[in-house]
This record gives sequence, C-alpha cells and structure tokens, in this order.
Amino acid sequence: MRRFRLLVAGNAVSAYGSYLNMVALNVFVYQLTGSALTAGLYMAVRLLTSVASGVVAGSLASRIPRKRLMVGSDLTQATALVLLLLAPSGARVGLLFVLAVVAGACSTVSGVSLRSAVPEIVGADLRTRANSLLATGRSLAMVAGFGSASVIVAQLGYRWAFAFDALSFLVSASVLTSLSIRTEAAREEREGDAPVSAAVSAPVSAPVSAAKAEQGGAAGREGGGGRWASLVLLRSMPVVAVMVLVRAADGLGSSSHNVALPVYSAALDPARPAAFISQFWATWAIGNIAVQQILSRYSSRTGRSPGERVFALGACVMSASFILVFSGLPTLPAIVVALVAGMADGLTEVAYVSRLQAVPDAQRARLFGLSASVENLGFGLGMILNGALLEHFSPLRVVGAFHGLAILLCVGFLGLLLRRTVAGRPTPVAEPVDGRVPASEGGRA
Repeated sequence: MRRFRLLVAGNAVSAYGSYLNMVALNVFVYQLTGSALTAGLYMAVRLLTSVASGVVAGSLASRIPRKRLMVGSDLTQATALVLLLLAPSGARVGLLFVLAVVAGACSTVSGVSLRSAVPEIVGADLRTRANSLLATGRSLAMVAGFGSASVIVAQLGYRWAFAFDALSFLVSASVLTSLSIRTEAAREEREGDAPVSAAVSAPVSAPVSAAKAEQGGAAGREGGGGRWASLVLLRSMPVVAVMVLVRAADGLGSSSHNVALPVYSAALDPARPAAFISQFWATWAIGNIAVQQILSRYSSRTGRSPGERVFALGACVMSASFILVFSGLPTLPAIVVALVAGMADGLTEVAYVSRLQAVPDAQRARLFGLSASVENLGFGLGMILNGALLEHFSPLRVVGAFHGLAILLCVGFLGLLLRRTVAGRPTPVAEPVDGRVPASEGGRA
C-alpha cells in the first residue's frame, strides 16, 4: 500500500488539474466565442464522448495493459492542452472541441483502467482501503481545483490554468511510469493465458480454481468478440445489474442538485449568490473525506468490504440528504445535512466500486466501462431535463423528484436482496475475484 499511495497522489494531482480546467475551460469557451450555445455544445460534446467511450474503454482495458492505457491517456490530454496553448487565436475554437473529445474519452479510459486494476494492484482483500484512498485524493483535488480556479484565472489568466492542467497530467504519467504496476492484461501479454497474480505491494496468492479460471477465460473470449458482451455480462449478474441501474438514477439525481444549487443559492442570498454553493461543497467534501478514513480503518481491521445492502442504504441516505438541502433549513442544520450527504455519497461510491471489483478480472473492465457509460448518460440526460424543469418548478420539487426516484429504486433493491436471502440465495459481500473468495471477506459489513 505504500507504493499505491504514490499512485493515489499522482491521481489526485491529475484530478486537481481536471477540476481546475472544468471551470476555466467552460468560461474560456464562452468568452472566446461570446455564445452560450457554443459553450453548451462544448459541454455536450465532452459528456457525449464520455458516454460513448465507456464500453470501448472496457474493451480496451480487457485487452491492453491498463498501466499503458492510463499513461497514454495522461500524455494525450497533456499534448492536447499544450497544442491549445501554442495554437493561434483563429484555430482555438476548433481545438477546443478536439480537446473536449480527447478529455471525455481519455478520462473515461483512465478511470475504467484504474478502477478495474485496483484488485490486481493491491490485492483483493485491500481493494476497499485502496478505493477509499483514491476517493479521498479526488475529494481533496475537487476542493482545491474548484477553490483555486477563480483565483488562478483572475490573477494569472487562462493560459496558466491550462498550463497547470497539462503539468498535472505529466506528473500523473510520470508517477504511473515509475511504478511497476502489473495487471492481468499485462501478464497475459507476456505469459500467454496463465494467470499468475502479482501486485504493487500485496500479491494475491490464493490459487485459482480450474473451473473458475475456465469460466473467466470463456467470458473474456466471448466478451472480446460480441457486440453485446457487456449486456450479456449484466444478465448473468442480476444483483450487479440492479446496482448499475441505481447508479444511473443517482446520476439523474446528481445532475438535479448540481443544476439547482446555483438557482437555490442565488435565491437565498442575491448579494452573494455563490456563498451557499461554496459552503455546501466544502462541507460535502469534509464528510466525504471523513467517511473514507472510517472505511479505510474498518477495512484494515476487519478485512471486509461494504456490501450491497450498505450500498442501497447509503444511496437512500444520500438522496434524502440532498432533498433536505433544498428544504430551506437554517444554516447549522443545513451544514449537518451537507456533511451527511458527503459521508453517504462517499460510502455509496466505495461500496459500489468495491462490489464491481469483486467480479473476475476477465469481466471486470467491461463492467466498469458499461457502468461509466450508464452513469454519464444518466447525468447528461439529467442536466438537460433539470435545466428545463427549473424554468417552471422550484429546486425542491425538481431535486425531490429525481432523488426520490433513486430512493424508490434503492428500496426496491433492498426488497430484492431480502427476497434472495429468504429464498436461501444470499448474495455474498464479495463474489470470487479471479475465481476465489478472499478468506477475510466471508461476512457482511
């Protein structure tokens, strides 16, 4: 885990640059073109690219060493930003849309590669702790990126913001290159089809059963050539399929509070329209970071990962908290609710990622690719729908409707889990990883 922390630091630096540019680029597009439509098209192109590249990213991560994909994604984004910096003014609009495609595709490929590689990098029994560290790094990066964007742009200008982002990707690529990350795809490339487990710091040493290895290999071969391989994969894992559906609903809910927050904040304090937003996201980040520390310590002590029930309950609490945020609470209760929302959001994220990482390596990358597409699609559709609905309805009604849908799906999911338990088919907290269940994960969290 010591060397994995270096990877977390590199990933956080890269995330900082991305959050910084998320603010700087969107404003830069509008100022460069003077058109709100063009700015909206830029955001739409980036989001649609992320949706479209999800399944492709899963296929690539199943065939190509994931370290190579992550390094390539960072270097490609850094190159695109440098070209934007060096381009003459007349060519920048076109390059911005190229950058939108590059950023959307590369961020998805890198994210799918990293998430699907975590069990191979640190070992299956440490994946929850590793996911908590990654989430903590991203939360800190989000606060720093959003917080410093306005200062850097105002004091130094857009060129420096883009330069910082390019540098962040170069730092991330350098860190990845320095680490001897060996994953299943890399081993198969060197050794054929014999899966020999290796890791950065904690190798997975349990033997792979012949039957499960054959099953995983067959799934990988089928997935490699079938157009609908990802959907076939979900049909074979109904519980995971429902979790992916819940995440799509979470994407709709997330878009609702993201769109509604500026409207609600401006209504609360017209003189300082950004005050409530800043307070909310800072508190949310504190809650998210706090729960990651709790999860990391719990996983280290017990060896367990949060299961499907924890995921569903956490999603219910998260959605209910986001609804309460828009109910007109006084300042102190609103801060408490924002803190709970951040904690529940972080818990749900780690529970979901850890659960998907429990499937065999031959299937894991495709599953994460499909999940990325579904989550981005839900968020993108939600941005469009919520923007239209807020023209006619209050933020509380809009957020309540979309997060309420997520709560209903989570309640239904809990009912499904209960039925499976009553029917004598309890769903384990961790499905076999590469054909084995870690001995330390026999119970539920």
